[in-house]
Amino acid sequence: MTLDTHGDQTRKTFRTRPKRRISPLTFRIMLVNVMALVFLGGGILYVDQMQESLMEARIEDLLKDAKIMAASIGEAATRGPETTEIELLPAQQIIIRLVEVTDIRSRLFDVSGTKLIDSRDLAVEHAIIVDELPPEGGIASFWERFGWEVSHLLDRLHRRYALEEYHEIAGETAANYPEVQQALEGEDSYRVRVLTDRFDIITVAVPVQRFRRVLGALMLSADTRDIREAVQNARMTILELFGAALLLTLTLSAFLARTIVSPILRLARAADRIRMATNAEHRIPDYSARNDEIGDLSRSLREMTDTLARQIDAIAAFAADVAHELKNPLTSLRSAIETLELAKTDANKKKLLGIIQHDVKRLDRLISDISDASRLDAELARSRMERVNMTALLETLVDIYTTTQRDRLPQIILEVGSRRRPPEAGRPACYVMGLEGQLGQVVRNLIDNAISFSRPEGHIWVRLRQNKGMIELVVEDEGVGIPENKLEDIFKRFYSERPKGEAFGKHSGLGLSICKQIVESHGGSIRAENRPDGPGARFTVLLPAAPKS
Repeated sequence: MTLDTHGDQTRKTFRTRPKRRISPLTFRIMLVNVMALVFLGGGILYVDQMQESLMEARIEDLLKDAKIMAASIGEAATRGPETTEIELLPAQQIIIRLVEVTDIRSRLFDVSGTKLIDSRDLAVEHAIIVDELPPEGGIASFWERFGWEVSHLLDRLHRRYALEEYHEIAGETAANYPEVQQALEGEDSYRVRVLTDRFDIITVAVPVQRFRRVLGALMLSADTRDIREAVQNARMTILELFGAALLLTLTLSAFLARTIVSPILRLARAADRIRMATNAEHRIPDYSARNDEIGDLSRSLREMTDTLARQIDAIAAFAADVAHELKNPLTSLRSAIETLELAKTDANKKKLLGIIQHDVKRLDRLISDISDASRLDAELARSRMERVNMTALLETLVDIYTTTQRDRLPQIILEVGSRRRPPEAGRPACYVMGLEGQLGQVVRNLIDNAISFSRPEGHIWVRLRQNKGMIELVVEDEGVGIPENKLEDIFKRFYSERPKGEAFGKHSGLGLSICKQIVESHGGSIRAENRPDGPGARFTVLLPAAPKS
């Protein structure tokens, strides 16, 4: 039993993109935007601090009022410095007058703890307060209930429900109120108790004294309705702002996500379809009209797919050309081998063996050139371009040609810079950004091509100069030239325009094609023409000059 690992890898490579109910990028955009609203929601905690400040201010006001009332009672409701009791009628009159102003419930206790006066039992501004009930149902009622539920939750966080509950007690005495007992001992005191599920009650107690003698205790009490309502209104305002801001943020985040996530998702799905497609009908969506990064991404993907499509087509054409070029020598080789069995004379056999040997050499040369051409793209993609001194490169190559094959080659003349430049000034350095090995191959191919068309007593000119930010390389020969209708064809793969009399199959026709591929990969151009001042061909290479280091 064997495992089909190749099939598993294929299925894994071509799996479709998973469908998600919620885009992770959309979720992140919304989360980041909503996090800013947390600070606005934190305003509710500030309101709670404001509530505590208001409560402390209310307690201080009640203590001040209680001290004023206690001082008035101690002065006006006693008979003299030695008295130990509070006169009831004067005390009632003082409480009535002061309660009319403060509207605060007041209770007076004597030193034994017995309640003497309760302003609620006196005819002091008795009134009926009518509060309109909110209508049942509807948004207003729901919003109010929601607001109080939020308040109850915050009250639990602040431990409001840990307070003691307030209860009205029949026949109450000082023993029912610890703050009153402390006041009878001569100390000011207060308590906060829970009155209802929405309001609290504050009670303060101060001693009633006459010349530092404690005659009783005065307790004032007031609910916190106004404070709680003010705090509740502030909370509701913050909640309304928070809700509106949250809705607006989510809406804008959804719009932003739609303008970002949807195009990216369409681009990804289109790339998947192209990756798994068997035809070239699928295209990357065009968002190039957008002046943003999505437009840049769309343009880059479209250009990338177009480039890949051209490369695939070029590979297919290259494979077809290779098959065609290999088929010719193979056909000739097969015919020679089949004929060899029928040859009867040694001369015919020797001739057929020569043909076989020639075809084998031709196949070897084709395979070597094809290998170089097929490896060229990978080398150009992986290598890192550096500053290349074209002057030094040409000097080295020309020196190699002239020293190793001096007797068999035409004279190679190297000219760098302007012709008017005196020789003693030296050759100026011309730099380009590129790959030194591949640029050297271009120069060798052009010189070899010129040598193949030149006579041994002829001349080959290699010129290099810088002109307007470009480095110009020119190779001229004194050969037969190029037919005018073939100036473009000579750069095609396996095309060869050879002089008459040269042995067939000596050249593969890939040299100039490789030159064109290397030059264009360096951002340059190459063109061919015939010399205007005599027989021969001229090849001109233009490369961008390297910036000054």
